[in-house]
Amino acid sequence: MTALALYRAATRLAQPYLNRLIRRRTAAGKEDPARVAERRGVASLPRPQGPLIWLHAASVGESQSALALIAKLLAANAELSILVTTGTVTSARLLATRLPDRSFHHFVPLDVPGWVDPFLDHWRPDLALWMESELWPNMLTGLRRRGIPAVLVNARMSARSFAKWSRLPGVAASLLGCFDFCLAQSEAQADRLRKLGAPNVACPGNLKFSAAPLPASAAELGALEPVMRDRTVLLFASTHEGEERIAGALHRRLRPSHPALLTVIVPRHPVRAAEIARDLAADGLTVKRRSLQERVEKADDIYLADTMGELGLFYRLAGLAVIGNSFGNHGGHNPLEAAQLDCATLFGPDMANFQAVADELIDAEAAVACAGEAALEAAVARLLADDGARIALARAARAVAEANRDVVDRIVERLRPHLDKLSRRYAP
Repeated sequence: MTALALYRAATRLAQPYLNRLIRRRTAAGKEDPARVAERRGVASLPRPQGPLIWLHAASVGESQSALALIAKLLAANAELSILVTTGTVTSARLLATRLPDRSFHHFVPLDVPGWVDPFLDHWRPDLALWMESELWPNMLTGLRRRGIPAVLVNARMSARSFAKWSRLPGVAASLLGCFDFCLAQSEAQADRLRKLGAPNVACPGNLKFSAAPLPASAAELGALEPVMRDRTVLLFASTHEGEERIAGALHRRLRPSHPALLTVIVPRHPVRAAEIARDLAADGLTVKRRSLQERVEKADDIYLADTMGELGLFYRLAGLAVIGNSFGNHGGHNPLEAAQLDCATLFGPDMANFQAVADELIDAEAAVACAGEAALEAAVARLLADDGARIALARAARAVAEANRDVVDRIVERLRPHLDKLSRRYAP
């Protein structure tokens, strides 16, 4: 029995356990209780008439990148509909407010044969576009059995993932062979995909460069600008556990020389807000929480922006941003979101998930990579003391973002043969 056959059998046997897992995740707020059946392959909507593209994006980051591509595809074909799947509640909330007409969100089923097959049989997509790096064996082989063409878009294969897949070369080649072709984010990642057996690999660039700037409410921006006008704002964006402590410690060390400093922390998971606020207060810092509508006062140290979908608001208010998830071992978050909104951008030593973007920013002297907390403190102190250096860094980052905005057009052009075939199939 092959490794993929063993996987299929194992996931079929694991279905009762995965049912219990879904129930626990629902109780913990990690699944939408009103739509939990979607995770078991039960469709909550009818398939629209006409051509349908299925685009799968794992979570928030991939969803943000996909929006520009979705808009281009819909503009090119007035009859087209796009099914967008993700696996997280946060991404579903994001897409609920940002998906255009003729596109709609559905949770992706867990990779169990009894859930994958009904999903594919109901939606019958004409083309599947998979974003970045998720390789689910039952879903991919299900597409192949049904003759549904699939393309890996904005493909990412980090050195860490490459090392893992290299231990299963036959499985990697078989799964990557389910794609007609792969469009990689960078040449380095394209080379790794080729070595694993991916067919027809090309590198049109990183789709994240084409993403629209994060939105912000004009009313909220107008309300907060007067409050923060006399403060020096340092933003820690999309932080994970441990990084709030780094932010608090840095604030305490910088406060004597920068008495107007206000550190804004936007946690990636706002559900941790009470714990974060308690820990920062225990370290002697005055904390206000946005979700509780607490007003920032002159003496406050930390503004904890524990709400969803407002990162774009705080990038606009801060001139200096530290990218979260980069001081652990988890791969960082997207620094282009800061670059597009005129923020001088800093990040820690681990940007593996966005390495190509991070390298391009560093090469253009458009971001500062910090090897650890001491380097971060030195860089922040220098930029707080030198407005010219901070502005120059922000302008260089914006220039890099603007220079690569046409990546989405290059990707659509690569997809053109499939799109033309789809149009001919549904021609009157």
